[in-house]
This record gives sequence, structure tokens and C-alpha cells, in this order.
Amino acid sequence: MPEISVVVPTYNRLETLAPVLPTLLAQDLAPSEFEVLVCDSNSTDGTAEFLAKMRAGHPNVRYLPGAYSGRAAARNAGIDAAQGEVVLFNDSDIFASPDLLSHHLRHHRAQRKIAVVGLEVQVKDFDDYLFKRDHPEERGSLHKPTRKTLPWLYFLTGNASVRREDLLRVGRFDESFTGYGHEDLELGYRLERAGVTILYEPNAINYHCQDVPHDDQKEKMRLAGRSTVRFYRKHPEFAVQLNLGMTPVSLGLHSVLERVPGLLAFFDARSSRSKFARDLVQQYHYVSGVKDALRQAQDKPEKEQRVG
Repeated sequence: MPEISVVVPTYNRLETLAPVLPTLLAQDLAPSEFEVLVCDSNSTDGTAEFLAKMRAGHPNVRYLPGAYSGRAAARNAGIDAAQGEVVLFNDSDIFASPDLLSHHLRHHRAQRKIAVVGLEVQVKDFDDYLFKRDHPEERGSLHKPTRKTLPWLYFLTGNASVRREDLLRVGRFDESFTGYGHEDLELGYRLERAGVTILYEPNAINYHCQDVPHDDQKEKMRLAGRSTVRFYRKHPEFAVQLNLGMTPVSLGLHSVLERVPGLLAFFDARSSRSKFARDLVQQYHYVSGVKDALRQAQDKPEKEQRVG
């Protein structure tokens, strides 16, 4: 039986999955010690045919197609099917270092009731991945390398591992998170409340290949804002509001920009050359999503009252 199962959700991502999967298989563990479960939401881009060829030479690759409603459902299918005691989450556009699994396993072999989050390096494309792979000084990091533990806010499932028994104990991913964002943070929140310590392992490195255009990122941030409200309604605590930016201050600043659309347009026009402007505009769209979801929740009881 494998010791660790890598769960990879995908949907029409063959362009990135094809180069990513070999890096997941080129680990410094014996093939019998790990498995890779590709949970495919019925892709139509040749993913099934590609995996059939890969499985012919790699029996530790398993293909799990299904009509999954989102990444949460796809990952849950992987958790259910996993044969390893430890489950590692990796996405179909994230390249793995050859010792990625070893660094995760080292912690799980030493203690229980832990999750491990590694270093996810952001890269623009395959060439950028090769460059940062070979030039560690260019990788950057969200956390100091000396940091030992993380709060639930950083339980990001592009590079995170948990014992399967703990995932089942807390109820796996919440499949009501069908849009973009926060299904992983919400699981991290429940794991932490259940006594699972989230460790940080900077040597467990993988490389997230994404270069999302600004306009697309604005839409993703709006969807993430909607997911924030879903998160808060499930866990109505101030810590959730504060950590996810759903506070009176952020809502108030958003209202200022709403009343002065020319100011927002000013920053948006400069987003390509100013990180400050880009972050401000994307945060505006995030809070727009929060407000959209709050308004929708308020409108629904009124509609139900009128129908009644």
C-alpha cells in the first residue's frame, strides 16, 4: 500500500497537466510508496486519453473521472479513493520538486494530528519554472523560512498534506463551495479547530504556473468575495471577518470608490505598471463580491415573504 496519495483535481487543463504529471512521478520515493490520483471533472480536451498512456507505464497513477461540481467535490473523490495514510493536495498546473513528498512525509512519520504546508513558488510559464527551479534566490516566499507553524488562513491546497483519518474526521471539503476560492481555507479552519496543527515546511517546494490577466483576476476576486460570505455564514466569528477582509473598514473604503468611479478608473488604468494600483482594484472587486453575496442573502427572505 502507498504511504502517501497525491490528489490532483483537473478540468480541461491538459496543457499544464501533461508537463506537471511527470514531475509528480519523478519523486525520490519508490513508486510503490506513493500514488497520484487525477480527479477529472469529465474533461473534453484529451485528458482521459493522455492518462491512459501514462498509466500504461506508471501503475501508481489512478484516473478518477466524474461529474464533480467543483474542486471541493473532485478532491473529496480523491480522499475517498486514497490508499495512503497521508493525502497531499497538488493542482494540475503546479510542478513538483523531486523531494516534495519526502519532506511532507518526514513530518507525518514523526507526529500525528498535523497538516503540512509547503512553499508554493509562483511562476509565469514553463521557462520561468525552470529558471526559478535552478535559481533559489529568485523564488521569493510568503513566509520566513524559520517559521514553524501557520494559521488556517494559509492552508492552501496547492501544497498541503493531511492524514486521511483527520480529513474524514472533520468532514472533508465542503462541496457547497462550488465557485472560486476558500474551500481550502474553510477546511483548514475546521482542521485547526479539531486540534490539527498546521506546520510550515519551506523545503517542500512546488511551482504554481499561472499568469492570470488583470481582467480575469478581477472576476476571480469577485467570486472569492462571494465565497467569503459563504464561509462567514458557516462560521460567524469575528476572526473569520477580520482574516478574510470582511470588516466595516474594508466595506467603507469600497463605498468611497463606488461613489467616485473616476478614481477607480484612474487606478485601473495604471494597474499594468503599478502593483499598488493592481492590488487596490482587485481588492475592490473582492469586496464587490462580498457585497453582492450579502445583498443576495438579504433579498432572498424578502422574496420568500412576498411569495408567502
